[in-house]
Amino acid sequence: MRIAVMIAASVLVAGCSQAVDGQAEQPSPTLSAPSGTAQPSPSSPSATSPPPATAPAARAPIGEVIRWIEAAPRAEPGGFHTVSRDGTSTDLGEDVAFTTPSGTAKCVTDRRAEGALTCLVALLDPPARPSEVYGEWKGGWVDFPGITLDVGSAHADPGPFADGFGVELPYGQALNFGDYRCRADPAGLFCVNYAHQSAVRFGDAGIEPFGCLQQVAPPPEIGARFSC
Repeated sequence: MRIAVMIAASVLVAGCSQAVDGQAEQPSPTLSAPSGTAQPSPSSPSATSPPPATAPAARAPIGEVIRWIEAAPRAEPGGFHTVSRDGTSTDLGEDVAFTTPSGTAKCVTDRRAEGALTCLVALLDPPARPSEVYGEWKGGWVDFPGITLDVGSAHADPGPFADGFGVELPYGQALNFGDYRCRADPAGLFCVNYAHQSAVRFGDAGIEPFGCLQQVAPPPEIGARFSC
């Protein structure tokens, strides 16, 4: 009898031990989303509606400007890494240079300025030279790093244009480089900076900002400034 009681007690203890161990080995609930749940992604202006049929007008929404630029077929980027002056070509490496068919805008990127876009624009009415500025004033010199847009500045040398200008970007084509995409059109050169959701139209009639760019008081050495 005493042996039977001991055996029964052993079976009972083993059963309880298995139950506790089994409970401890069960996986704890997780806080992750169920399998197959879509993760949020940035909205794409180009996916919300079809592109405009004509070039964006002044003060057009940035989404409209982006859709219109993206609607143009892409130019082959390999042909835009050189500049030329007096028949001599210079390889820019990773930098990009191009000119609009009308010659109104001549643009180049500068790796020393983190790939920012700089253009010389033949403006009909460029910003006046500030009284505090010394050196050669270039009213059509435009710097567009994305978060700001400066029009008109003084330069002692040609800077990134020292070796000449890039080849023509045909009307109706768009060129991708770095954070930018630019589309050439008879209405002007339109460029978007995706990193800052800002854009600009370069034309002889003036420089038109889009997106977050708003006109602000410029520093003494700049003709006009727009900033996000």
